Amino acid sequence: VSLQSSLGVALVLLTGVGVATSQISDVRTRSELLGVGVWTGVAMFIAAWLVNLIQQPLSLSHQLYWIWIDASLALGTGLVAGSFVQAALPVIENVFKVTTAMTLKELNDASHPLLRRLAQEAPGTYQHSLRLADIVEAAAAAIGANALLCKVGAMYHDVGKINKPLYFIENQSDGINRHSKLSPAMSLLIIVGHVKDGLEMAREYHLPAPLRHFIESHHGTTLVEYFYHAARKQSDAQNSPAPEEFEFRYPGPNPQTKEAAILMLGDTLESAVRSLDEPSPSRIEQLVHTLANKRLTDGQFHECNLTLQELHKIEESMVKTLCAMFHGRI
Repeated sequence: VSLQSSLGVALVLLTGVGVATSQISDVRTRSELLGVGVWTGVAMFIAAWLVNLIQQPLSLSHQLYWIWIDASLALGTGLVAGSFVQAALPVIENVFKVTTAMTLKELNDASHPLLRRLAQEAPGTYQHSLRLADIVEAAAAAIGANALLCKVGAMYHDVGKINKPLYFIENQSDGINRHSKLSPAMSLLIIVGHVKDGLEMAREYHLPAPLRHFIESHHGTTLVEYFYHAARKQSDAQNSPAPEEFEFRYPGPNPQTKEAAILMLGDTLESAVRSLDEPSPSRIEQLVHTLANKRLTDGQFHECNLTLQELHKIEESMVKTLCAMFHGRI
């Protein structure tokens, strides 16, 4: 309307826009993006031919030649648009704070500097993140959430443990527990501090906002139960007032998206199942259901739009993946 063009031009442009947008929902590589431009150009080429054949009188000399020129220009428009978007996409992502699947795949590369640091300085945490990535990716796919975002979020959610890796049990290969010489309150500060440290690292390495949300919300406002009960025992032994529960909770926020909620539950379950003496399918299923209900009743899922039906599907998917990971051997 603003260009005061004909209905034929509008139809050609709408065809190009429709074909392009129908293909870009799950573009994961730069070559696929260029392919979208190619198919958009082909669609506009066909639309231009049809529109011109309807509108133009073919009795004029060289009319088919000019229709061919118009259609070829439409084809070139699609190719140029695909190439332009491919080159401009990083700038578009930064300006509009959008994280595409292509960026997520690049961040999921094991050669990323932050992931290399995690693998070298906190190898136990890195292995935990790898297992968790498989768990949450399958669970997200089961409810139609963004599986790739979940997978990459799992790889970065615990990067804050790089600062003090030996204070987390998955990295204590020497069997020495550093918390045995600390008070429960001091241990709490170290454990909770990995969330803040992770956010600082995420900003340092320019991780996008959706990944930073996984870091800050993967514990929500849950209770650090081990050190809370240790503090209660200590206060009972010293006849001092018992600590309040809120003092031993993570600062939050709670998950704001389905993907973040899936990661929170998967993080809890991956650690819990590893602590089982005999992780049989029935025991895994019971543990998954118990911990999912515990997070639900604790209000951890109140701020995301996760339904009970979706939570049930997530449980089923996680049970299946965990049983595959911790299957029995002869």
